[in-house]
Amino acid sequence: MKDKLLHTPEGVRDIYNTECAIKLLLQKSLHEVLELYGFRDIQTPSFEFFDIFNQERGTVASKDMYKLFDKEGNTMVLRPDITPSIARCVAKYYKDEELPIRLCYIGNTFINSTTYQGKLKEVTQLGAELVNDNSIDADAEMLAITIECLLKSGLKEFQLELGNADFLKALIKEAGFENEEDIARLKDQIENKNMFGMEEIIMNKNMPKNLKDMFLKLPELFGSLEILEYAKSVTSNPRAIQSINRLEELYDIMTEYGFEKYISFDLGMLSKYDYYTGIIFKAYTYKTGEAIVTGGRYDNLVGQFGKECPAIGLAIVIDNLMLALSRQKLLPVIQSSDTLIVYSSKYRKIAIGLAGYFRKEGNNVILQLSKEVLTIDDYQTYMKNMNIGGLLYIDNDKDIILIDADSGNKQLVNINEITGKE
Repeated sequence: MKDKLLHTPEGVRDIYNTECAIKLLLQKSLHEVLELYGFRDIQTPSFEFFDIFNQERGTVASKDMYKLFDKEGNTMVLRPDITPSIARCVAKYYKDEELPIRLCYIGNTFINSTTYQGKLKEVTQLGAELVNDNSIDADAEMLAITIECLLKSGLKEFQLELGNADFLKALIKEAGFENEEDIARLKDQIENKNMFGMEEIIMNKNMPKNLKDMFLKLPELFGSLEILEYAKSVTSNPRAIQSINRLEELYDIMTEYGFEKYISFDLGMLSKYDYYTGIIFKAYTYKTGEAIVTGGRYDNLVGQFGKECPAIGLAIVIDNLMLALSRQKLLPVIQSSDTLIVYSSKYRKIAIGLAGYFRKEGNNVILQLSKEVLTIDDYQTYMKNMNIGGLLYIDNDKDIILIDADSGNKQLVNINEITGKE
């Protein structure tokens, strides 16, 4: 029974020691990018009323949420997605604001799905939401932030794939799909790039041949600008063409940022969130099959909470990004910075004084009362195991044994030499 208590449930895990330090460092580094772009922090609850995330809003299915009940019997859920929470906050706290609102966050999301076998059900997201701006420049800014963040993380090779949710919606409407189950099945085949499944659905519908050809080509419509040109030559749907024009214009702006080499297109791109209305994007890198960033435009979501306004957001999945960095051997190195002061009770006052001196200088200090059964070599081993940068061993009132973690060298120094006192 005791052994069982040491394990975590499926889909969650402990993050500790150096890995935890790296994760916090990475989050801090990426958050600095968001600050440079003028985004301000917001925190929302880890659990909220079920209706904030119900499927009608275009979030995840009810069966994929972790549910609980408050004492009044209200159904609550651990948030599966942070964007609806931000939308609620915007409608509540910025109802009368008409100019752009820039918000950013760091938080965990929770998905309870059997399709996530072997994957984390709790992940950390760092994201940004730009509200009250429907311009193409707002779209470009979010893409630029995404690229800046990935470069800041240390990634060197990645692609930001762009799609447009309105492109597929236009084709589905033109084809006369009305049954939600048929639409869901069609999207599933497109997402899985299942040509045979697509053909079975499309051939049973009465639609023009060029439209059928477009649907069947969707799983293959990914790559460079030529893909957009081809799609425009095949379809005559004004709404679909308009969505492609938006992508082309967006690409032109990204060349002005100097980021065009990171951009590619996928007209068959889908998201698990149905609230996206325009530009959608995902970032990928090698040695991981999962997207490390997702995002898109959601011009109708905030309106469901009472404020009609456009919005676009991005979410960096920190856990996926760390996995990619680890596999590519690009994780930042955590320098050993703490200093361990080991002392006996006889020299407590000296140790406390030294610790206070170093802390005022901005140094991290660990005070540790020594044990008679342990030697200085034992504490040196402990220092290495805990990634501590240096050891000060006090065994008299004048001199201290100083040990550097990197070299392992020991030297005897006078207390006054360390503090600079005469």
